[in-house]
Amino acid sequence: MEVRGERECKECGARWSYFETGSVACPNCGSLRSVGTGDRKQHTDAPAELDLDPVLARLDDEPFRDLADEIKDACRSYLRKRGFIRAGELKPLDDAYLAAAELLQAADLYGRLRDPTDDEEWYVTSLLRATDTGERPAATDVPPRLREARGLAAASVVLTYRGDVSTFLDGSPDREARRVLGSVRERAKRIEALGGDVEPAEADDLVAAARELGRYLIVDDADALADARDLLDGSGEP
Repeated sequence: MEVRGERECKECGARWSYFETGSVACPNCGSLRSVGTGDRKQHTDAPAELDLDPVLARLDDEPFRDLADEIKDACRSYLRKRGFIRAGELKPLDDAYLAAAELLQAADLYGRLRDPTDDEEWYVTSLLRATDTGERPAATDVPPRLREARGLAAASVVLTYRGDVSTFLDGSPDREARRVLGSVRERAKRIEALGGDVEPAEADDLVAAARELGRYLIVDDADALADARDLLDGSGEP
């Protein structure tokens, strides 16, 4: 959506950046009576923090399964607030968003497993820690019964990013980027239709392709666009 990035409080006259706070409430007096000023710009992101420290503190004493609902609620709240256009500028598809999306899917799937193995518990615990470090386990470390979580997270993340990239391109047309964006959407929809049941490496290639497309648009790197095409051409149906 397009919003005015600066706001002025009608009660005390304070000014602040809506792009920074994501709120119409005055940070000085708390009044909700404010008006937008300045030019309108595309903006889909909002300040958000995924704080799972309370869960991590209880991890040694409580089974992951008992914490799953709390983890999922926190991830959903965080993901709902996040976007990839800030004050008219496209942002990269970041590790924090990706980790939260996979943790959401994996926590849900893990909670429905019968007799989870040590490897499966290690994996979901590693994802939980990755929301702080951004370092997700490698594709080769994904347990077979949790690979659907990797695929569904990749499809969900990429489709969300694709929506913001499409909005960004409305104001900065680029025919070649649109073509690649269409391929990204097709691949994500295919993985979604399969319920995420694809090789983890294929899911990771899709995310990498979306990131390279973003890099092309953000820093005007033509090689990144070619890399995105290569990643899309090298994955999918045999």
